[in-house]
Amino acid sequence: MARQLDEQIVARYPVGQRLRVLDVGMGQGTQALRLARAGHNVTGVEQDAEMIAAAREALSREPEGIQSRVRIVQGDGHQTGVHFLPGSFDIVLCHGVLMYVEEPDALLAGLARMLAPGGLLSLLVRNAEALAMRPGLSGDWQGAIDAFDSDTYRNRIGVDARADRLDALSATLAGIAAPLQAWYGVRVFTDTLRDGEPLPAEWDFDALLTAEERAGRTDPYRRVAALLHLCGVRD
Repeated sequence: MARQLDEQIVARYPVGQRLRVLDVGMGQGTQALRLARAGHNVTGVEQDAEMIAAAREALSREPEGIQSRVRIVQGDGHQTGVHFLPGSFDIVLCHGVLMYVEEPDALLAGLARMLAPGGLLSLLVRNAEALAMRPGLSGDWQGAIDAFDSDTYRNRIGVDARADRLDALSATLAGIAAPLQAWYGVRVFTDTLRDGEPLPAEWDFDALLTAEERAGRTDPYRRVAALLHLCGVRD
């Protein structure tokens, strides 16, 4: 997904321009630190105290110049209008957040208002049209049958979550003046692997990345990806 995001950034901004990035639901700060290392100014919003502590610990190990480019705000993504002025950011990331938001439209509208004209809104969501893939590939046939007509699922840490459909999100983005410009599939072939699980020794990691990258851009494969990466651009 990092390659996809970088591709969108390069396509829209001059090389070397220092961008203002808002990372909503920054977690442990992986994406925020990566973008700060690339020279951008990043503000991370996170409500979980443990995640914030982990992000601050990771940031403390970075050179001072990178540390100075990262700001961490404890809060909820719905509160961006409290902390920031409209149009304050060139890029807004919301990765792995919408699945825990029951009604995401208000959150998305608030995030779009944070974007300057031409700004990029990057979303990573669970793909509702592929919820049967993980249980089916794992041999859980009843789980696959139950998933066909569902927009909810139980994730790997036992939390009930929600999935989104491409057409519905595309309509939402158009309605908040950040219409969809590009979308990708993420985890087409590897969703049965658990997070942090080591890859089998015989696997060719570079070939795996190449296959996933190509599948994530190609129909029909990207439509059955576990996750969808959507990129909207502010009118």
